[in-house]
Amino acid sequence: MRLLISAGEASGEMYGAGLLDALRTKVAARPDLAPLECFGVGGQLMRAAGCDIVVDASRIAVVGLFEVVKHLPGIYAEFHRVLREVDCRRPDVAVLIDFPDWNLRLARELHARGIPVLYYVSPQLWAWRRGRISLVKDYVRKMLVIFPFEREFYASHGVEAEFVGHPLGRLEPPKVSRACFAQEYRLDESKPWVALLPGSRRGEVCRHVKEMIGAAVLLGDGYEYLVPVASTLERNWVEQQAQSACRQFERPASANHSGYPRFTCVADARTALLLSRAAVVASGTATVEAAVLGTPSVMVYRVAPLTYAFGKRLVKVPFYSMPNLIAGREVIPELVQHDFTAQNVFDCLSDILEEGTARQNMIAGLAEVREKLRGNALVSPNEQAADAVLNVLARR
Repeated sequence: MRLLISAGEASGEMYGAGLLDALRTKVAARPDLAPLECFGVGGQLMRAAGCDIVVDASRIAVVGLFEVVKHLPGIYAEFHRVLREVDCRRPDVAVLIDFPDWNLRLARELHARGIPVLYYVSPQLWAWRRGRISLVKDYVRKMLVIFPFEREFYASHGVEAEFVGHPLGRLEPPKVSRACFAQEYRLDESKPWVALLPGSRRGEVCRHVKEMIGAAVLLGDGYEYLVPVASTLERNWVEQQAQSACRQFERPASANHSGYPRFTCVADARTALLLSRAAVVASGTATVEAAVLGTPSVMVYRVAPLTYAFGKRLVKVPFYSMPNLIAGREVIPELVQHDFTAQNVFDCLSDILEEGTARQNMIAGLAEVREKLRGNALVSPNEQAADAVLNVLARR
């Protein structure tokens, strides 16, 4: 059995790796099935799960309508590299994960070759660029959605969809103790920790890290600041960006500041979130991770001015962050584009770092979001997605 998986960013390859693990378990229990072979687009996690990575996701992960233009020749070449492998290996089924600008085009090519397509983790068509729903109707066999409201959205447009639950909604919290994590990264256990998650792509880090670091400078060195590094990025580069950003801010003259705050790059974002008192998180899957772990957070995001000016006219939802969309109200503050400043981040963090009504209300709201994400209490999302893949194969 040959499978193509295409996941163009860090969160997508996490889902892809989990799906692969679930598929291998099910295939191993079925002597009537041939061994599983997998190739496609992804990163370190999918490679570790046994996927032959044809195109590394870091080569094609670009955010923004206008930012992508200068990268088009390289992206075009990588796209055709995948198609050559598809024509050579002829997968029995394809699973595409989010990343719509790439994956919807890939779905069209796969459909033309008679390869059934499942889409695991829906593009946010319900939020903007709804015209692309026609591409889903034409080229995707079934949507496997991870948010409860997405099933009704697709049903209203005549697309078959199954709500499998969010993979993060069922994950057990990391088992690493605060003491062990502190020892591994030489952190001060006596201080509260604040996690700063600037994103999984270079462009996101460049646009977000300065204001995050600025907020930390305002908060002072009474906290430890943890900067998780996505699998799609290099630690040394992220450290350089953080240090460069720090130098752009003057240390406030205050008795609460004895020096610039210390920033520590860490490899495990989930553990960093779990053990932190609060977090500043770039919009995306990490906001859901923070919600599931119950960590009070501030969502931030910034794109190029032209991208924002064009894109905001297309957005059809009242919130940018997924926790707020799931709850149907503002659970976490959102600082987008011009509102995303060091001072505003500092103000929002100050509200939730201290014990009080604002912090407790947010924690209660995050618990509500976590419950809505769980889906089927008996079967994990990756197991349900694996069953959908096997059902398609059974009908071929």
